Amino acid sequence: MAHSGRCADFRITCAKVLRLIQSLTRKKPLVPEGEESKFCRCLTTLDLVGLGVGSTLGASVYVLSGEVAREVAGPSIIISFLVAAVASVFAGLCYAEFGARVPKTGSAYLYSYVTVGEVWAFVSGWNLLLSYVIRTSSVAKAWTGAFDDLIHNVIAETLREHTPMDSPGLAPYPDFLAAGLIMLLTGILAYGVKESVIVNTGFTAVNVTVLAFIIISGFIKGDINNWRISEETILNATRDMKNLTLSQNEAVDFGVGGFFPFGLESTFTGAATCFYAFVGFDSIATTGEEVQNPQKAIPLGIMASLLICFLAYFGVSAALTLMMPYYLLDSHSPLPVAFEYVGWEPANLLGMMFPMPRVLFAMARDGLFFKPLCYMSPRQSPVFATLSSGAVAAFMVLIFDLKGLVDMSSIGTIFAYCLVAMCVLILRYKEDSGFIHGLEPFSVMGLLRPPSRPTQRTSKNVNTVTIIILFLVIVLSVLLSEALHSLRRRELWSVLLICVLVLTLVFAVVIIWRQPQSTTKAAFMVPCLPVIPVLSVFINTYLMVQLGGEIWISYAVWMAVGLIIYFCYGIRHSVQKQRLQEARTHLNIVPMNFDVAA
Repeated sequence: MAHSGRCADFRITCAKVLRLIQSLTRKKPLVPEGEESKFCRCLTTLDLVGLGVGSTLGASVYVLSGEVAREVAGPSIIISFLVAAVASVFAGLCYAEFGARVPKTGSAYLYSYVTVGEVWAFVSGWNLLLSYVIRTSSVAKAWTGAFDDLIHNVIAETLREHTPMDSPGLAPYPDFLAAGLIMLLTGILAYGVKESVIVNTGFTAVNVTVLAFIIISGFIKGDINNWRISEETILNATRDMKNLTLSQNEAVDFGVGGFFPFGLESTFTGAATCFYAFVGFDSIATTGEEVQNPQKAIPLGIMASLLICFLAYFGVSAALTLMMPYYLLDSHSPLPVAFEYVGWEPANLLGMMFPMPRVLFAMARDGLFFKPLCYMSPRQSPVFATLSSGAVAAFMVLIFDLKGLVDMSSIGTIFAYCLVAMCVLILRYKEDSGFIHGLEPFSVMGLLRPPSRPTQRTSKNVNTVTIIILFLVIVLSVLLSEALHSLRRRELWSVLLICVLVLTLVFAVVIIWRQPQSTTKAAFMVPCLPVIPVLSVFINTYLMVQLGGEIWISYAVWMAVGLIIYFCYGIRHSVQKQRLQEARTHLNIVPMNFDVAA
């Protein structure tokens, strides 16, 4: 009797675990029953391009170009931006397809919900919130810092004297100007969608005009000889700089001159840094319910904004390195003329703030976050979500030192890029709902010679191989990062291991390529499947591996807080959970397989 009782308890425990796992992977339908959009479809393709450029083309165009050119890549920074742009296009193509297939508010959060399940959707949304909050705060602080430079740091000196904060992790002083700027723009966003986008487009147009002036001036006054400086000139400059910085014990290295003064490897290292300059286009994907023709406007807006931003970064970096030798550039203020126009930089800040409340609204509407945040104003704006996210960003910029948090926000964005790329693979190879096919056992021949139509078996094959690809990409990225010296020395073990991993990865990609794709079409579809999504996952994973251990510890704490919110609130208030319960009640089915005990 005791033995049978233990078996019964074991079966009950297993059943509960199974129900929990099934609840974590429940998916949201593309068209949920009873869910109506309350947003106003008032945005055009031009509005989306302005939003994407405003979110992406920010303070980094004024600072990053000089820093990377002087210390990492030299004139080859234009190649660095080209590589970074190509990597961003891979991610942008994946977002564009989802924007055409799922034209709703939520960006990567929603794409994950309809493809891989609820818990991954929450993780994706929580990552996006982290990214948007920190990016908003950091851009606000960058703008106020640049503005303060124009008035000889009067604000900083006054606040540092009267309101100092000398604690680890906190800012030296509370940045009231940045916090006030965030709340001012929060009010504009909360007032109305169309009005805020008009303001954003206007500021973005001014920003692009200023950059065009800088680029044209640079090419007119530039000298091509600055791209082929001799090694002797570099040695003399290095010797002079060492004499100036000898008392500070600063290392000085300006490379060997020429177009690649630090070598081709440093050019790709610069590309990893330049990649972060293109973060922001995903804000377009959050406007799915506010665009007049989302199936066409969202893909076009993403691609057009990435192209404009690439031309701007490429042109500014080329102009800089043509106007003066790269080793004379100022790392912090390479474009003094542009800083005279930095007062227009709120365009970027407004673009950064735009997507944050929309992701928060989407999570609240689905019951995974606190319900009052999905309230819509009479002007069809998510007012509570906007005010709440603005208040959090203002608090962070007021209190915290954001330098240590910026890299952590990059993890959130890159994680979302990886998840969206994987979701494209899963969605494109999903079985056709209207095609009835018998149960198929797994077989090796089924992988190499699948049926002509996608079935449940072929879909499972793709899902399994996608997980294997993710594992291979992680191992390969860590190996390329940690065993770089062994690879340079061409040690047999490292070269052999890399070759095995790469060949296995290629074989896995070929297996997915052999599987039949879904017959469901969209206005825009990622070309060269499955190569482009896999490349996007690899590039983004490699970038994440480059981040330090302290950043990952901070990120783990953030994720722990998010998962506590989900398991204490979201999993019990999920709207999709309620839909499934109502459907089972309607069909008189006992809820055994899909739910978690309340």
